[in-house]
Amino acid sequence: MTTQKNSKLALLLPFRCIVFILVFVIGAVIVDKKVSDISNWWSIVATAVNFVTIAVVLLAAKRSGKGFKQFMGLTKGKNTPKKLILLTLGFTAVGYGGLNLAGLVCYGSLFPKVTVEHVVAPIPFALALINLVLLPATISFAEDGLYLGCGVNSFKNKYAAVIVPAFFYALQHCFIPTMFDAKYMLYRFISFLPLTIIFCLFYHKKKNPLPIMIAHAVLDYATGMMILITSASSDIYDKMCTMV
Repeated sequence: MTTQKNSKLALLLPFRCIVFILVFVIGAVIVDKKVSDISNWWSIVATAVNFVTIAVVLLAAKRSGKGFKQFMGLTKGKNTPKKLILLTLGFTAVGYGGLNLAGLVCYGSLFPKVTVEHVVAPIPFALALINLVLLPATISFAEDGLYLGCGVNSFKNKYAAVIVPAFFYALQHCFIPTMFDAKYMLYRFISFLPLTIIFCLFYHKKKNPLPIMIAHAVLDYATGMMILITSASSDIYDKMCTMV
């Protein structure tokens, strides 16, 4: 891939932010509700946007003359089972640490009420069950394909290669779900920024996306499981709301 083509791929970095805003705003207009009133549908929206993002990433890879594996640097021999487990645990710990830190900074709570009310709020059980598989199965290929493959690999400057993709990687979470509340958006941004910086830094140095993709899938599986639990029992959801 030429340097010129690499630099153009960086223009895709705001893609998911824009799409999420449009989906939630237009969706709210269609159902005649406030944007915040449809926030519980974020996981279904995310999976749908993941499929679109994967198509965009595959197109970018094809135009560069590469398949997805070559585009991302997915090659054999880079990982042992022990290495994958340790890196996955480390990345997961950073992910949850960022969430807890942001909760304390913005709301004075490790697990703020805004997360219960909007991020793990119930949806129809059948959809929650299906999405428990689809969300983690697609998230890594979509987000890591975009922010690492199209992002980190687009910059010659080593600082820009980490900072710019990590910024947009974290920024997209301000709109998943979309709610035009400054404190909530800051909370979501701070929650994910430490992890996205580490993801981008690790990928830039090692060109080894597999541990990142596995950890990413684990984190979203855990979130999907929380949504499945709240969707299965309104009593559990009500108790969670009263506990935070």
